[in-house]
This record gives sequence, structure tokens and C-alpha cells, in this order.
Amino acid sequence: MELAIGIILGCCALGAGLAMIAGIGPGIGEGNAVAKACEAIARQPESKGSVTSTMLMGCAVAETTGLYALVIAILLIFVAPNMFVGILQSALAV
Repeated sequence: MELAIGIILGCCALGAGLAMIAGIGPGIGEGNAVAKACEAIARQPESKGSVTSTMLMGCAVAETTGLYALVIAILLIFVAPNMFVGILQSALAV
């Protein structure tokens, strides 16, 4: 029983760590978006407003991926272990 609980806790922690790898993507994507926006503004300064608003919208959409990964990681750390251990205990009680 203790080994099974340890495996559950370890797998939840491993899954949370893997979920947080998704935080790398938004960082790289937003960095590229800002770099390209700076290049576009440098080439055509009169289009600064439209380029900036489009860049901010794209960064906001890209950031949602990182936020979803954070929510999944928090659920795997705090909610899932209790749920899985409860399921295990109820299965062994039968």
C-alpha cells in the first residue's frame, strides 16, 4: 500500500514537472514576436500602433499556453494525489 502511494505521488510530481516544460514555448514565442515587431517598427515607424497592438494580442494568446500548463501542474501537485490515493484505498477496501 505504501509503495503504491509513493508511486502515485512520484508520478504526480513527474507529471507536474513535465507540464511546466510547456512554459518554455510561450517564452520563446513571445521573444520572437517582440523581436520581429521591433524590426517592423524600425523599417516602418508610421505603422507602430498597428504592429504593437497585433504583437500584444499575439503575446496574450501565446501566454495562455503557459498558464494552462501552470494550472495543470498545480492540479497534479495538490488535487490529483489525494484523489488517486482515495481511489486506491477504496479499491483495496473491497
